[in-house]
Order: sequence, then C-alpha cells, then structure tokens
Amino acid sequence: MKKFLILLVLAVLPAGAFASSEHGPKLDPVNIDLSDTASLQRGARIFVNYCLSCHSASYMRYNRMGHDLGISEELVKENLLFAADKVGDLMKAVMPQDDAKLWFGVAPPDLSLIARARKPAWVYTYLRSFYRDPKSPSGWNNVVFPHVAMPHVLYEWQGDQRAAFKKDAHGVDEFEGFELERPGSMSAKDYDDAMRDLTNFLVYLGEPAKLVRYQIGLYVLIFLAVFLVFAYLLKKEYWKDVH
Repeated sequence: MKKFLILLVLAVLPAGAFASSEHGPKLDPVNIDLSDTASLQRGARIFVNYCLSCHSASYMRYNRMGHDLGISEELVKENLLFAADKVGDLMKAVMPQDDAKLWFGVAPPDLSLIARARKPAWVYTYLRSFYRDPKSPSGWNNVVFPHVAMPHVLYEWQGDQRAAFKKDAHGVDEFEGFELERPGSMSAKDYDDAMRDLTNFLVYLGEPAKLVRYQIGLYVLIFLAVFLVFAYLLKKEYWKDVH
C-alpha cells in the first residue's frame, strides 16, 4: 500500500517537482500582465532590435503583432520591420541557421514558445543572470543555463557582473550572488524593468490568442449581467401568482 501511494504521488506531481525544490537556480518572480499594452510594445521593440538577429519567432507575423499591440502598419514598417520586406511576413531571424551553427556551435532556438516551454520566471531570471567567464568561448556564462552558447547581447545595458560561488558540503559549486564590476548604461531597476517587458512580450508570443480571449471574456460577462436582469424579471413574472 505504501509503495502504491508513493507511485501515485510521483505520477500526479509534474516532472522536476522535487528537483526544482532542492537543486537548480532560484527563479525570480515576474509580473506578467498582457493587458499592459505599453509594456508589450516596449518588449516588442527590444525583441526586434536585439533578439531577432539570431532568434526567430516564426509563428508570428509582423502585422498580427502590430494589430494585437495597437501598432499601426506604418509604425511597424518604420520601426520594427528590419528582418523582412512585408508586414505580412513571418518574424524570422536575419542570421542563417548554418552560419549560426558554425559560429556558436548550435543554432539559436526559435523563441515563439520559449515562455511556455520554460515558464516566465525562468526567462526573466535567465535574461538577468549572465556573467563574465573567461573559460567560455563567448566570454559569457549564465547561472540559470550553465555553459550557454549565447553571449550577453545586452551587456551594455546591464554592465559586466561576476558570479560568486562557494563549495557546498559535497564539493559542488553553489551560487551566492552577483558582483557588478562595470556599470551599464541602465540602472539595475531600469534593466529589470526592460527584461520584464521583454518577458511579457515573449509570453504574448507563446499564446497571442489569449488577448482575444480576454476581450471575448469581457463581452461574455457583460452579456451574462444583462441576461441576469431579464432572467430575474422573468422569474418574478412567472411566480407572481404563486403563494
């Protein structure tokens, strides 16, 4: 009976539930708000200017993004259309996959579903956890994703930081914290806010239909409220002669 209960618990709990509680980096919470259009627009600008060179979002079209985020086609063409010719094109990376694999050893992944696959807190913490590592081919490493091939493309914003580690009881390196060696052009708060905007946008990319569901849900609630009034009046009419 005891073995059966243990197996039942293992079957119900999500994969990695035990590992995440004892091992791995601590993930920082992030405020995801898809109703914050200004945040999504800022995130889109960061993504197009700094991420789309290497990473595609091949399930999204520029005009769909513009429509969802309240950006006109003219503004999309002027400010966001750097890697395509038409606003109806898919958001594909500028860098060819073969060249990326040659330079980085691995082709950068498509980021359309990264926030759904990794979860927003992971993405947000990852974007803020790069540090200088002279042993890495790119010169950078990441606490959340050790030995990542991706360099820190936003280091000019965040600055250079060094990761401090200590040995645990088993002789394994344990992350203690970051030490800023050279400040970036942004303060720590401004950089965190920018990464929150980028994470917010990546969450939108993973499920853009959620914005439509929000709108439909509001109309449904309004309809139900109006229907409730008529239903109540009808009930009173039916039961007025019942004593």
